[in-house]
Amino acid sequence: MDKKAMRKNQLAALMAISPLDYEQKCYVIEQRLFQTEGWKNSEVIAVTVSKQPEVNTWNIIKRGWEEGKKICVPKCKPSTKELTFYELISFTALEKVYYDLYEPVPSLTNQVHKEIIQEVIVPGLAYTKKGYRLGFGGGYYDRFLSGYNGRTLSLAFDEQMVDSLPVESFDVPVDEIITESATIQCG
Repeated sequence: MDKKAMRKNQLAALMAISPLDYEQKCYVIEQRLFQTEGWKNSEVIAVTVSKQPEVNTWNIIKRGWEEGKKICVPKCKPSTKELTFYELISFTALEKVYYDLYEPVPSLTNQVHKEIIQEVIVPGLAYTKKGYRLGFGGGYYDRFLSGYNGRTLSLAFDEQMVDSLPVESFDVPVDEIITESATIQCG
């Protein structure tokens, strides 16, 4: 199966999760994340602002603020397919862009350089236990991660774990995956 068909199948599987199961799964995944050494020891964390059917990150952002962490969210640059991260201190500093994604408004936020980001929560549609992921198709995160030296993890529902994915030379695996039933060390 090619990546386009896999994306379509994964989205269908995620959309089939009932609203109550979705909320419960997100809560369990959040709680698992907050217990990791990576979360506890990181002061600067990068995370996307989620939209359904992805694992909800809004509460994760709020928890980071409550704990005094610097939370950074990405802005995509479609012309070069690059990500730039900005510190988010208020949801009002977000704007809705293409595909109904929320991104930071650069004039209302401060850019954060990748060297100081200690942990990146990497989004995706499907994952293998080796940490390879099927992204949304833009290659933004693989480009960003190719020069990143900090810790990487993904948050996923059990439904997103697969036995294999087509892996290409530029694909960068994550270090850890947290689901509602397991924490998988990928290295």
